[in-house]
Amino acid sequence: MLFGTLADNVGRRIIYASCLLILSLTCVGLALTPTSAYWLLLVLRCLQSTGSASTIALGAGVIGDISEAHERGGFFGLYQSGPLLAPAIGPVIGGALAGSLGWRFLPETLRSIVGNGSLRTSAIHRPLIWVVGRGRVGTVAVQSSHENGKVQKLRMKNPFAILKNLDITLILFFNGTVSAVYYAVTATISTLFAEAYPFLSETEVGLCFLSIGGGMFAGSLSSGIILDWEFRRVQTEVDKKRKAEGASSEKKMGRYDADYPIEKARLRLLPLFMVFFIGSTIGYGWCIERQVNISGPLIFQFIVGYTAIIVLNASATFVIDLMPNQSSSVSACVGVLLSGSAAGLISRLM
Repeated sequence: MLFGTLADNVGRRIIYASCLLILSLTCVGLALTPTSAYWLLLVLRCLQSTGSASTIALGAGVIGDISEAHERGGFFGLYQSGPLLAPAIGPVIGGALAGSLGWRFLPETLRSIVGNGSLRTSAIHRPLIWVVGRGRVGTVAVQSSHENGKVQKLRMKNPFAILKNLDITLILFFNGTVSAVYYAVTATISTLFAEAYPFLSETEVGLCFLSIGGGMFAGSLSSGIILDWEFRRVQTEVDKKRKAEGASSEKKMGRYDADYPIEKARLRLLPLFMVFFIGSTIGYGWCIERQVNISGPLIFQFIVGYTAIIVLNASATFVIDLMPNQSSSVSACVGVLLSGSAAGLISRLM
């Protein structure tokens, strides 16, 4: 909540750097923590998650900066696939980046600072090595905080004030419920499979996680395609209605306008996916309880992961559409609700 709000005010780049610094220092501290200092382990783990978890909200903020609503679903779906693959391929990619480009290529994206990317900013907001956006020209759509050499006074907004918006509060509650069920399934795989299928070795139990992980990855990529397709489909319906009424068919680029039903574009298919999500969760529980062939729960696991990520991505993209100027703060609220609800349900099951 803190870093997401700061990123919406002072920029993404400096907060990214701060989070990565916190993460790096705590990793070193954890490596040096003696086994007798369990309290220190807990403290450093909390600090470590402060640095790492915040980057999820920052990434969503960058997507809100650089994308319009008609393409935001695809961006968000592709972005969400990263955290799902990171535990497996992160060390390889991290080593490659550190050995080549490193951190020097990260640009600033916050519109109030860089506009559409054509504004010259202070050194702290400029990458040392330009990789994307070199030579960008065009009309600046928003006023920069550095325009005329004057930096506007920092005005911090209370991130919890977002919850006054009933639409966002309801969608966050819905997201938290779906997330809690998904994480409950994931967190109990080891225990349930070891009890239901005692012939499995620890290695084989670990491999069972690939099913739900594969479903999440496939669903993340599919969600982007589905969301962008739905946006275009609703846009076509709106254009036909305007044409029939003799109004201008000016194309909307994703702002929350009264004449563009953004909630329809994002949420129309969610009831269908929720039917499969609920049905696969019930089927998974039945398979474990009856100890049917192991292929049964694994198939249901895949469907749970696939449908869960589509539902979560659609609703998360929707809240960014509602408040694109506070995309990091909104994403931080999503993270708090998701993590809190998941932790509460898992604590009751374990």
